[in-house]
Amino acid sequence: MEKVKGENKALGILKGLWSKYSTIFVFLILFVIITFLTDGRFARWNNITTILRNASTIGVIALGMTFVIIAGGIDLSSGPVMATAGTVLVFLQGSGTPLILAMLACIAVATAFGFINGIIITKVKVPPFIVTLAIGIIARSVTMYIGRGATITGDNTDTFFKSIGNGSIVTIPTPFIILIVLAIIMTFVLVKTKFGTFVFAIGCNDMAAKYSGIKVDRTRIWTYIIAGICVGFAGVIEISRMVAVSSTTTGSNYEFDAITAVLVGGTSLAGGRGTIYGSIVGAIILFFVNNMMINLDISTYLTGAVKGAVIMIAVLLQARTKN
Repeated sequence: MEKVKGENKALGILKGLWSKYSTIFVFLILFVIITFLTDGRFARWNNITTILRNASTIGVIALGMTFVIIAGGIDLSSGPVMATAGTVLVFLQGSGTPLILAMLACIAVATAFGFINGIIITKVKVPPFIVTLAIGIIARSVTMYIGRGATITGDNTDTFFKSIGNGSIVTIPTPFIILIVLAIIMTFVLVKTKFGTFVFAIGCNDMAAKYSGIKVDRTRIWTYIIAGICVGFAGVIEISRMVAVSSTTTGSNYEFDAITAVLVGGTSLAGGRGTIYGSIVGAIILFFVNNMMINLDISTYLTGAVKGAVIMIAVLLQARTKN
């Protein structure tokens, strides 16, 4: 009898650990499997840093997306908005405007789009899916109009600007360091402030939150503003890598990759549950899969199928644990 109780207790502990850290466990398992399949090539430091660098842009967008989804919303405008904000950055950077002002303008433009999303969703009471989809279409159209459907380039001689996306600090990619710094700030906001508590409360039950005295509309608007700020930072990272913006392809489908990263990271699409670190791990997992396909010389046409399978397995395992 005591043995059975001990086994049940151990299973309960394991289930609790899996429920809380399932994303990390999936990440580690996937890392071991891919390393084995690639005869160790995958685990080389230069390959790992490449993955971290590539995952950083989506990871930064995912930070803001985490707030939006926890509060029960969605944002389908992130990719196009990043392209529009990036276009402003490239024009200003190429025209001799001080770099700090150009980067602040990029973040300000993306933040403005986030504010517009939040205002329309909360005050006009239009579903987030429709509002952000429409704003995304508008943003992409504006970018294509400004760039005449072509690629817009900035000042390629600005080595400092290029180092933001291409540089490293003690062998760690600069974009990933930026991601971690922003993640620490966002974690503090989400976990240690009243605002973060309100975000979770609204995601769980917005009517109950309203009756509890929480300013639901104001909080929701701020989640979209935070998402916009993160998109702005992602734009700075992305544009600094090539110092150029393709008006048709820059940021294409980034919003879906960010949403996927957030969901794989354990955030509930229904709202009320999620973590910042989970979203970062989710973004890295996505690029693990892309890199694995390259290392195994598997047709790129199957990348989506493999990525989808990994996502489905991760989400199903998390859902199974919580039932």
